Amino acid sequence: MANSKYEYVREFEQTDLLLPNTWIVVRIDGRGFHKLSTKYAFEKPNDRSALDLMNAAAVSVMKEFPDVILGYGDSDEYSFIFHKSTSLFQRRASKLSTTITSTFTAHYVYLWPTYFPMKPLSPPLPSFDGRCVLYPTTKDLRNYLAWRQADCHINNLYNTIFHTLVLRGNLSPQEAEAALSTTTASAKNEMLFQGFGINYNNEPEMYRKGSVVYRAYELAPVGVPVSGNLNPDDDDGAERASLSKTAAEKEKKIRSKARIAVEHVDIIKDDFWERRPWILSGKSGILPPTSEDAMMT
Repeated sequence: MANSKYEYVREFEQTDLLLPNTWIVVRIDGRGFHKLSTKYAFEKPNDRSALDLMNAAAVSVMKEFPDVILGYGDSDEYSFIFHKSTSLFQRRASKLSTTITSTFTAHYVYLWPTYFPMKPLSPPLPSFDGRCVLYPTTKDLRNYLAWRQADCHINNLYNTIFHTLVLRGNLSPQEAEAALSTTTASAKNEMLFQGFGINYNNEPEMYRKGSVVYRAYELAPVGVPVSGNLNPDDDDGAERASLSKTAAEKEKKIRSKARIAVEHVDIIKDDFWERRPWILSGKSGILPPTSEDAMMT
């Protein structure tokens, strides 16, 4: 860039480098999605097409950014996880949050006609806000994700009984809210089953557990402990940071070839993480054999 008398204004820019060796979560939330869901008549309490659209946009983000090791979403929010060793955008908070948020938003709008072909978009268009949050240990990261999944369950149970009371029980929204104001989770389950024959445990897992997006490699055997990966103070980040440029490029290529899986599973218990050790290690796993490989054998 050529020097000029105006260049001094760069001195006003503030550094926003995130702490090294910490997990980075870029969490995005829909802006004004209550009005959006009303405008386009989303089904209550859950609109499958709307959730599928969110997941499709998240998959697109992961395809564009191999550094994202996992995404978790429900309703109009998504969390994208970067390994603590990532150096993407020199770990600048503004670059990470704005790039992930804008990329997600672009794909959400682009894919909208696929999931809502009879409901063309018109201004105001869907938009999302984003922020970066740091977590120092693997335990903290897993607790964050556990919090989001627990929140998904709590909110969905409430919304399920609330909208059932309104749509099938002929209560007003105010009456439904009053009826649920002091109820426990077990009481809500009982109201659904006794009053409407709905077993909440039979509701689709996407609604109850949210969506987990990750790169699918060969699963580790059941019951075989994986040392280090569940340790909240593991040092995998330091090991990955020391990779040579050639090794790092190889890792990136393997990650780009992996299939992006979307599942609706429990991520609070250890089983999910034990069978997918590559997520927390930040290293690529073993690609499953392709159909061509199977034919050759």
